[in-house]
Amino acid sequence: MIHNRAGRRKQAVYRRLREGLMIAKGLVSTRHPILAHIIPIRRCNLSCAYCNEYDKVSQPVPLAEMLHRIDRLAFLGTTIITLSGGEPLIHPDAERIIQRIRHHGIIAGVITNGYLLTEERIAALNAAGLDHMQISIDNVEPDDVSKKSLKVLDQKLKLLSRRAEFAVNINSVIGGGIETPEDGLVVARRAVELGFTSTVGIIHDGSGQLRPLSEKERQVYLEIKELGQRSYARFNIFQEQVVRGLPNEWRCRAGARYLYICEDGLVHYCSQQRGYPAIPLADYTPEHLRKEFFTEKSCAPRCTVSCVQQVALFDNWRAPQTAHPRQTEPRSGSGKSTPLTEGN
Repeated sequence: MIHNRAGRRKQAVYRRLREGLMIAKGLVSTRHPILAHIIPIRRCNLSCAYCNEYDKVSQPVPLAEMLHRIDRLAFLGTTIITLSGGEPLIHPDAERIIQRIRHHGIIAGVITNGYLLTEERIAALNAAGLDHMQISIDNVEPDDVSKKSLKVLDQKLKLLSRRAEFAVNINSVIGGGIETPEDGLVVARRAVELGFTSTVGIIHDGSGQLRPLSEKERQVYLEIKELGQRSYARFNIFQEQVVRGLPNEWRCRAGARYLYICEDGLVHYCSQQRGYPAIPLADYTPEHLRKEFFTEKSCAPRCTVSCVQQVALFDNWRAPQTAHPRQTEPRSGSGKSTPLTEGN
């Protein structure tokens, strides 16, 4: 156990050094993606009522194709690649994909519901070089909205606290129809107790747009934030406006600094604006990155997709967006977009 703790401390120091270099590179240069979310499989082993990012039938993207996509992201200069889904750990070669990410010196992450974690799987993820894991836990007891409960996952969390050499963040959702939003506080406290970081996400509609919180939900959010000031950080400053039901003024860099690559290998703005630009990653070039860096996104003011907003902090102070945006109208419940008008 002492050896394991020493190894974890060493990994943590090395990880923070690489993260510092990533931040420096992102501030110095605007010509590369900072974060890419890539989907190795759309299928999920759960059916959370608020989620529009999964199905029950999709097959894994073939390993060779996934490796080509990782190589292409490396060519574009991407500094963080996170496997998402669906449930990415369903992919039979998830660890080999992570190894390829790390082969390029890129920070590797995974977003998972945690159900498939075992001691053996954690060891395999350690060996693959995983840097970050995020687990979503929405309630204390499972209900009809979400099975991602603390009751089900607590033993998995204990395993992670003992065995994981990668950083673990626990994320809860507020506003998704969870009957007891106070559960978010219980989850956050448990995460801190186990030595993890914790964040809270605010639910959006099917296009990633603002859905104001109820008074009860707002109070829970504020309590979690207060806990965070004492125990952990990583709260998104954009959420202050979202909680109040107000739009944000910011410059979305989706398609440039943030890329979302679906299971078909197409680049989209984000998980909630699938449909544009919808260019194959294999054909995506630095010219596409530059164009999207300067293109205003009409969905930005009322967006709640925190990962895109956090990436935008690198550049929100510079390079006003002057290109004409392509206006989009979300398809109800699909997370996809239908073009309305084309900018000149």
